[in-house]
Amino acid sequence: MKFSIVIVTYNRINLLRRAIDSALNQTLPCEVIVVDDCSSDDTQAYVQNRRNDRLQAGDTRLIYHRNSSNRGHSASVNAGIAVATGDWIKLVDDDDYLAANCIEEMAKAIALCPSVVICSCQAIQVDANEVEISRTRQVGLEKVSYIPQQDIHYGMLLELVPFGTPIQVAFSRAAFLKSGGWDSSLDANFDDIDSWIKIAQFGDAVFINQCLAYRTHWSGAYNQMLSLQKRLETNLLIKKKIYALVSDKYRDNLPKLEEIEAYIKLHWSLVALKKRKLLYAANLAFPAMMYPVAWQLLWQRVRGTVFPKSPSLDTATIPHDLRMQVSSRSNP
Repeated sequence: MKFSIVIVTYNRINLLRRAIDSALNQTLPCEVIVVDDCSSDDTQAYVQNRRNDRLQAGDTRLIYHRNSSNRGHSASVNAGIAVATGDWIKLVDDDDYLAANCIEEMAKAIALCPSVVICSCQAIQVDANEVEISRTRQVGLEKVSYIPQQDIHYGMLLELVPFGTPIQVAFSRAAFLKSGGWDSSLDANFDDIDSWIKIAQFGDAVFINQCLAYRTHWSGAYNQMLSLQKRLETNLLIKKKIYALVSDKYRDNLPKLEEIEAYIKLHWSLVALKKRKLLYAANLAFPAMMYPVAWQLLWQRVRGTVFPKSPSLDTATIPHDLRMQVSSRSNP
């Protein structure tokens, strides 16, 4: 199993240094591809100089790819994966970084489940000074949770399976290519979740209940600058895509699509309230308030529990024979 780490960057050389360091310092060495989306700062000179230094030391792992024009985040992800030679891809945005053992732990989990096409882990959210703000939640009780393909989209729909942002996720390059790659029309606005939805059609998933990645939270993030309405509309579109892919085994107990949409509107009404957009929040919440299931889903999200009237996932943990192998490998 070979990993390629793909780092997408644009005019953030100070943050990029940390991302590259975290990729090159993995306990399981792997290829590191920096995709420069036509930066106008010193990114090109910095990465090329760093690559030359490593080549002189006999290390060929660092690769630099520069777009001829500014193409956006999604197109840059696709470009990096086109260059990659690994059969597994780990994405890193330039403002995020990895724990030193991230790739090693992911490789161990994936090796136990040959049918897996997507792997995720917990992440620590930090501020600009690398001070911890929060941690993403666990999936299941074991160190490694196994999720069969037929359970994934149901879990994503009801937010029981939080694959999360790119810094948390690794995926099979073959499954990615089958999925058609990232959609530039969703650039930096659920483009990652859209990709996980498509990749998950081609195999199973594993989730590692260990913080192996760090995500930087800052107010200038591109998706935070999009209008609430745009983010709401894209969120609804993503939920419709997931809904259509939910396995037949869950159809009898699945909330109606309009109930899911009402829940999404309730959620975004709370976001609007937090931003003091009172009229917008009221306009969203009022029609959605008529759906009891929407309130149950919202409460589930707040508490991080399973939707009470739906069956739980078939397995929240890796199968017994594989679980024993995980335990023996993970415990000293």
